Amino acid sequence: MNKYIDLHTHSTCSDGTFTPAQVVKAAKDAGLSAIALTDHDTIDGLKEAIDAGKTYGIEVITGIEFSVASDTEMHLLGLGFDIDCPAITSVLDEMIYQREIRNHKVVELLKNIGINISVDDILAEATSKVTGRSQIAKAMIKKGYVTTVKEAFDKYLSHGKPAFVKQTSLSPEKAIEIIKQSGGVSSLAHLNQIGKSDEDLYKILTHLKSVGLDAVEGYYTEYTDDMSDRYRKMASDIGLKLTGGSDFHGENKDGYNIGTGKGNLKITYDLLKNLV
Repeated sequence: MNKYIDLHTHSTCSDGTFTPAQVVKAAKDAGLSAIALTDHDTIDGLKEAIDAGKTYGIEVITGIEFSVASDTEMHLLGLGFDIDCPAITSVLDEMIYQREIRNHKVVELLKNIGINISVDDILAEATSKVTGRSQIAKAMIKKGYVTTVKEAFDKYLSHGKPAFVKQTSLSPEKAIEIIKQSGGVSSLAHLNQIGKSDEDLYKILTHLKSVGLDAVEGYYTEYTDDMSDRYRKMASDIGLKLTGGSDFHGENKDGYNIGTGKGNLKITYDLLKNLV
C-alpha cells in the first residue's frame, strides 16, 4: 500500500491560514504519512508542527521556502535541516528586515497607480512577524481594490505586474550553502513561476547544481502534464533529485488541498526516501 506525502505547505507563521498544528492535523485527515512545513523565510512554526506530528502520527520534515535574488522570481526549498543550526537561524532576521523594506516599496508602487494602502494596513493582516504579498493582498481586499488574493497577485503583485518588487537580499547560491551547512536538502520550487525558457532554465539548474543544488520540484499542482514531463527530464539529465508538494496555504489558496493540490497530485513516500 502506497504512502503519500506533501513537501510544500504553509502555515500562519508566513502566509497560510492554518496554524502549524492545524496543517499537520489536515495532513492526518488527508491520509498522508509525511509533510514538510515550508513557510516563507521563517522556521518559527517547525517546533509546533513537529510536536503535532508526534500527536497525530505524522512524520514532519523540517522545511523553509527561501525567497532568493533573481531577475524574475525564484524560491528555494530547504528540507530536512537542523533547526538549531546557526547557519540557518542567523540569516532569518535579515530576511524579515528585507521583507519589511519590500513592503514599503510595494506600498509606494501601489500609490502611484491609485491604490492607497499603508504599511500599518499590511501589519493589521499579519498573523506572524513574516509579512509580504499575501498580507498586502488582504489589505487591498479590505479596502475594496480587489475581491480575492489571486486577483491581487494576477493584476498587481506578481512578476511583471505594476507593484512587483523582487527579493534582493539572499542569492540562490548562498541559500543553497546555508541549507547544506544546516544538514538539509535544497530544491528549486515551482519551476513554472520562474518565467524562463526551458533553455535558460536548464542553464540555471546546471549552474545551481554545480554549487550544490540537490533537487527540483518535479511534482507541483500548477504544472501541466507537459511541464511535469519536461521538468523531470531536465532534472534527470542534470542529475537532480525530485521533490513535490501542493503549496498548501489553507484559505489563502482556495482549491489547493493538502497532499493533492488541485486534485492532480499523488506524491509517494519513495520520493522522500530518495532524497536522503
